[in-house]
Order: sequence, then C-alpha cells, then structure tokens
Amino acid sequence: MGDGCVVWLTGLPGSGKTTIAKGLEARLRAEGRSVEVLDGDEIRAAISPELGFSPEDRKLHNLRVIFLARLLSRNGVVVIVSLISPYREVRERARRELGRFLEIWVRAPVEACVRRDPKGHYRQALDGRNPQMTGIQAPYEPPEHPDLVLPTDEWAIERCVEEVRRALVGAGYLPA
Repeated sequence: MGDGCVVWLTGLPGSGKTTIAKGLEARLRAEGRSVEVLDGDEIRAAISPELGFSPEDRKLHNLRVIFLARLLSRNGVVVIVSLISPYREVRERARRELGRFLEIWVRAPVEACVRRDPKGHYRQALDGRNPQMTGIQAPYEPPEHPDLVLPTDEWAIERCVEEVRRALVGAGYLPA
C-alpha cells in the first residue's frame, strides 16, 4: 500500500490530455498495474455538477480532484489526472499534497487545439456561446517547471505515452 503516484496531465482543451491518459492507462494495465484515470469532464459531471467555470469554481473542482487522487494514490493506484487545471497555484498545491507526483504539460498551440476541437468547445467560444473558454477568454497559466513537456502537435500519441512511462521510471515510481 501507499506506493501509488499521480500523473497530472495539464493543458489546453483539445491538447491531447484524455487521449494520452487512455493510452497510458492501457499500457499500465497491460503491465498488471492498478490504474485509474480521473478525466476532468467525467469527474466534473460526477462530483462537481453544481460548479460553473468561474476561477473560484475551477479551483474548487481541482481541489476535489486532488482529494480523490490522494485517496487513490495512497492505496497503491497509479492515478492519471486529465484536467485542464489552468492555474499554477492549484497545480503547485497538488504537487505539495500528493508527494509522488509528475506534472506533465500536454503542450499544443491554441491553433492546433481549435483545429482538433473534439468536443466543439472552441467553435462555441468563437461563436460567443461559451464565454469562459480556457485559452480564448479564460486564462491558462502554462507550467513553469513541469516534469515533462509533451508537444502533441509534433509527437505521436504513442511517443507521448512512452515518454510518460519513462518519466515514471526515472522518478522511481515504476520499476524499469
């Protein structure tokens, strides 16, 4: 017990966080690891449905995710958090509170995210129907010292997954 860890994927909407999370989850499950993905949209629907997208609501939602990640990781689970988490302050708090933690910046230029737009959020923001879109109207504070940067406009998902696994091994959170 207690040998879990948290992989915190942060980035703009459409940068590839969920795709990388699912790829990493499959890879780690195939290795026999106990793993859970905390996807921002799914978790918001389950535990924060009353929250909006104001800075205060975003922070509160992120604090709830930190709490869940702590519960799971202290019980030996590799927790993969796929969450925009736009504020450095909250990600730094996650690092302090979670201990065995990797902050991974899933980096893609906003133009690439707009092109991908898997959920139509950017289209809504650009049409004025989503006035609190991260990266358009609402701020995103890029990590200043991430443990890993994944440039998803340059790298294939498979490489991103492999780089995260390598970082987990390098941090001593997984055996080679």
